[in-house]
Amino acid sequence: MKYKRILLKLSGEALMGDQKYGIDSKMLTDYAIQIKEIHEMGVEIAIVIGGGNIFRGLSGINKGFDRVKGDSMGMLATIINSIALQSALENENVKARVLTAIRMEPVGEFYSKQKAVDLLQQKEIVIIAGGTGNPFFTTDTASSLRSVEIEAEVFLKGTRVDGVYTADPEKDPKAVKFEEITFDEVYKRGLNVMDLTAFTMCKENNMPVLVFDMNKNGNLKKIILGEKVGTLVKN
Repeated sequence: MKYKRILLKLSGEALMGDQKYGIDSKMLTDYAIQIKEIHEMGVEIAIVIGGGNIFRGLSGINKGFDRVKGDSMGMLATIINSIALQSALENENVKARVLTAIRMEPVGEFYSKQKAVDLLQQKEIVIIAGGTGNPFFTTDTASSLRSVEIEAEVFLKGTRVDGVYTADPEKDPKAVKFEEITFDEVYKRGLNVMDLTAFTMCKENNMPVLVFDMNKNGNLKKIILGEKVGTLVKN
């Protein structure tokens, strides 16, 4: 087993499946089954989910929302997704706890590093919701921060693409995938892995980021077993 403690970032958009909005229960169950598989291997798992399937703070600004209010709505969207995932995991007989960055008892418990680490050591899955609890920070930044805080060995960024490419593979058929790349190289090439705040947080704290396709069944398990999947970004 290559990793004992991970932080898994899931995209809110991916939860839509083929829908235009909201949560596709089949996609949710697929994710829960994949997470259960590595949980049974003894991996300590913390999860952060985006909220883009329900509300995107940034796009809300163009519709007349103030940025701070828009981001608050985005944070609440991540909490809705987190509860949905918790429910899906419990349906698979896996214990999961939602910790929120903003006080929201009884929906979830208030996040602290100590509580998160204690639960991980007790082999409960910890879903960290509500971003960082502050506006102007993305869920990628929340994932970077939490991965460093809980001392994860790797930040797994589950997306719809299978890694980092020289260009957007959906637009450029000649785009080539990297198996491994340094933070400096990503920056120099202007590749869009995640926003700069999140990126700098990982670089400065020596947190490797593995970008992979979460929608391909079995990928998560392969990563834990040390197989070559996706792209590893590191110092």
